[in-house]
Amino acid sequence: MLALFCLSACQTAQLKTTVANEPASETAIATATPEVDHTNNDSETAMVENMAIKLVVEPLSDDTATSDMAPPMGEEPYQSAQAIAQNISNDNYLNWSELDSEASTDAAAKLLAEAQRKPKSDAPPKVIVTPTPEVPPVLDLWQLTVANYGLEFVDNNRIKQQYNFYNKHPELMHRVTTRASRYYHFMLHAALDKSIPAEIALIPIIESGFDPFAYSSGRASGAWQFIPATGRGFGLKQNWWIDGRRDIVASTNAAHKYLLQLHKMFDGDWLLAIASYNGGQGTVQKAIKRNIKAGKPTDFWSLKLPRETMNYVPKLLAVARVVAENAGTKTLYSIDDEAYFEAVDVGSQIDLAQAAEMANITTDEMYRLNPAYNQWATDPKGPHKLLIPIAHIERFKTGLLELPSSKRVTWNRYKIVSGDSLGKIAQRFKVSVDLIRTINNINGSMIRMGKTLMIPIASKDAAAYSLSAAQRVINRQKQITQNQASQRIEYKVKSGDSLWKIAKKYKISIKQIASWNKLGTRSVLQIGDKLSIWPRSTTTKLARPGRKVVKKLTYKVRSGDNLSTIAQRFSVTVKDIRKWNRRLKKYLQPGQKLSLFVNVTKIKK
Repeated sequence: MLALFCLSACQTAQLKTTVANEPASETAIATATPEVDHTNNDSETAMVENMAIKLVVEPLSDDTATSDMAPPMGEEPYQSAQAIAQNISNDNYLNWSELDSEASTDAAAKLLAEAQRKPKSDAPPKVIVTPTPEVPPVLDLWQLTVANYGLEFVDNNRIKQQYNFYNKHPELMHRVTTRASRYYHFMLHAALDKSIPAEIALIPIIESGFDPFAYSSGRASGAWQFIPATGRGFGLKQNWWIDGRRDIVASTNAAHKYLLQLHKMFDGDWLLAIASYNGGQGTVQKAIKRNIKAGKPTDFWSLKLPRETMNYVPKLLAVARVVAENAGTKTLYSIDDEAYFEAVDVGSQIDLAQAAEMANITTDEMYRLNPAYNQWATDPKGPHKLLIPIAHIERFKTGLLELPSSKRVTWNRYKIVSGDSLGKIAQRFKVSVDLIRTINNINGSMIRMGKTLMIPIASKDAAAYSLSAAQRVINRQKQITQNQASQRIEYKVKSGDSLWKIAKKYKISIKQIASWNKLGTRSVLQIGDKLSIWPRSTTTKLARPGRKVVKKLTYKVRSGDNLSTIAQRFSVTVKDIRKWNRRLKKYLQPGQKLSLFVNVTKIKK
């Protein structure tokens, strides 16, 4: 009865699958068989046995008895069981959907017996292997950059001159690209997401060498070198706690916003936009107007601009060419196309040393990823985001959940004593007067003896925050002192000596010798006099831009300036200015130049 039921079902439905090409029905056929060479009798016999047994034992489900199983119009009717058996004996392709509607159990049994009589081969079945498509190679970030270049290639002497410099100093490019490893994935993808040419992501190479602590004599700061006013205009917060110009995410987005505005202003001309980013839009607009008036072209290459801006665009295009020629080589530090950090909103002020411990990274690494923070903690008024390495993100989030907001910053309850002032208290606890005022709701400078002040303090010793603004100043000053002590030469004046001869010998200026030794530039030297000299190599080292937060600046005195206002502006003392400039007179003159060693995080905005 079971066999008759099976054949009855076969009368109303065609089997849905073929042995080689289609998946087997769940009820009519066991499991799909791998593709094989049908000239192999052994494997064919096994399949026939399997299918024939299934036909005899199991009925077809109703799911297979559908109208789409009928033969298409115009095709031959299904073959009889005998015809199918004949096909098997002739090694024809076996198709079980060709069972005749009048087939019987005898025919099925006969078919099975015929298949079992087939001679068996010892050869293994031939497995048909589908070729695996080629997977394109994974690009590193420099290769991805080149693949998304969007600026027109130009080859001229101005670009060649800049290109030759970078090409002759491959170690410079390697050092800079190594420094970029933490930041470049974000910077590049942020540009690509806004449909900005990838060359724009290379601007930090020529602006700062990917040093977020870089500071220029023009008061520009951060990887993208925003000046204070422009930074504030694009929402980059600047106060005692934070300088948003050094914030990796915020400054990058601000730079892109600024460049897109300039791009639109100059009718889609990226070179003019880039030139304006360096020299100012007004400078470029004036140059364009001059050329229009003179009947000259107004493209970047035809404009007369300040020398720095004239070199700025060629420098960027030269760097782009160097990257294109060296992507995938050892000249550029290879950076995988994977995010390095993730931004985490901690929700409140947090001690950076504590945050570093929770993430299981060093405090230095925390500062390098979050260089905007000047102090030992984040700004109490926000933003409350920290960049954390992806590899440490889960550990940090877990630690954050276990640490309540009240314990993320250590507080000191200080009782005011006789002789105290806000300035003295602030200096003692290494915080700002404004911070003490804000936290304790104090207006003005008057405080009362016996009153208690709440003051936030670092959870670790100062040395633990080696990259905080204050600690960087201390480290830099120590370095300067050590350099001066180790490189200082005591020169004994000989017969025939003059300031000019000594200056020439040591490749320094007469003004420097005079300043170091409290002399006039026309002073007559006496035989046997001893002069303190710092040779050129030493002074160059002190002035060389580096990663430290203290920079040597040459300040040109303006009308209305005095030592007090200059000291206040650059957060130094009048005594310091006099020490750095030994020949100062009582009154300053407009145009006079002063040497200053300043902490870039403490300059008044």
